[in-house]
Amino acid sequence: MTESASSAAGDGSAARKIAVVGSGYMGGGIAQVLALGGARVALADVSAEIAQKNYDRLLVESDEFVAAGLFPEGSTAILKANLWAAKDIEEAVADADFIEEAVPEVLDIKHQTLARISAAARPDALIGSNTSTISIADLAEAVVGPERFLGVHFSNPSPFIPGVEIIPHAGTTPETVAASRELVHAAGKQTAVVKDVTGFVLNRLQYALFHEAAQLVEQGIATADDVDTLVRTTFGFRLPFFGPFAIADMAGLDVYNFCYKSLQTGFPERFATPKILSDLVEAGKLGTKTGAGFLNVPAERTPELIAYRNKAYVAMQKLLDELGPAPIN
Repeated sequence: MTESASSAAGDGSAARKIAVVGSGYMGGGIAQVLALGGARVALADVSAEIAQKNYDRLLVESDEFVAAGLFPEGSTAILKANLWAAKDIEEAVADADFIEEAVPEVLDIKHQTLARISAAARPDALIGSNTSTISIADLAEAVVGPERFLGVHFSNPSPFIPGVEIIPHAGTTPETVAASRELVHAAGKQTAVVKDVTGFVLNRLQYALFHEAAQLVEQGIATADDVDTLVRTTFGFRLPFFGPFAIADMAGLDVYNFCYKSLQTGFPERFATPKILSDLVEAGKLGTKTGAGFLNVPAERTPELIAYRNKAYVAMQKLLDELGPAPIN
């Protein structure tokens, strides 16, 4: 690992030096996250005036978040100590260990920005992009030293969503991936490493759900409000605690296999049984009830898992009751 990568991974000897290029809603939120995590963060934009304006906005937002109980007491003081507005991209990235690009989702704009970043940054600085849709390999074409480049995709609103997608392209080094994950973890976030394919993982899943939901509404099967209600109060209710594979393991993979066959009576191609599922069922690996499935939870831990599940769902309902309904209708 390079000296810069070691620093970005966090050895505790000095504050990480980070630059966020693009100070708008997403970039500003990412800068807040990293600065509150203890890094020294430069904020840059197309002009010093815009960077300064957004810096001021982030401090006002922080005060509002503290007053609402969303940020801990003292957060604004931490931001004032760790966050600063640079006059331009070159000043922001000059001494950074890690640079996060968060400019608009337009390939030409990102290419131009990444070219400026990689020309002005240290040759051993790591560079990430917050893109949610553009191929990381395509973006890497503008980067000098593309082995140090990858996707580091925060979700909106970044101060409050805990997950971050880490997306290396074929030429990204393992050291870059490891150092980038450590940097994100130091800011209190969780990471998942995925391949550089169209939509990555987050948006493939998100848009697959929306696509099916939109068809249900278009076909008059349910209203948008009813679809949202069912998602919120049934399988979506489980998702803060368990991903789709854990849920399938607990339900029983044989049950899932049967449900796919039922769905195929109306939608033979759209709901073709995934081979990975049918292979497990044929091997007798049916999830938690057999101690083997997608996640291989030992059968003796099933009572502990079920107890956690039930406690989690009751706690979630109490939280929702406390918050009240969302101000949508």
